[in-house]
Amino acid sequence: MIAVVWHYWLGLVLLVVGGLAIVNLIIGYVAQVTMKKYPNRKQRKALK
Repeated sequence: MIAVVWHYWLGLVLLVVGGLAIVNLIIGYVAQVTMKKYPNRKQRKALK
């Protein structure tokens, strides 16, 4: 019985961590693409 409960919590933790990793990947991608499209002042000066 303990093994069933342990596997339930282990699966739940892995699900949450995996979900957060996917969200982090999406946010990082969008931030990277946005930074290239709309550079800040420091990046604009470096390009000139």
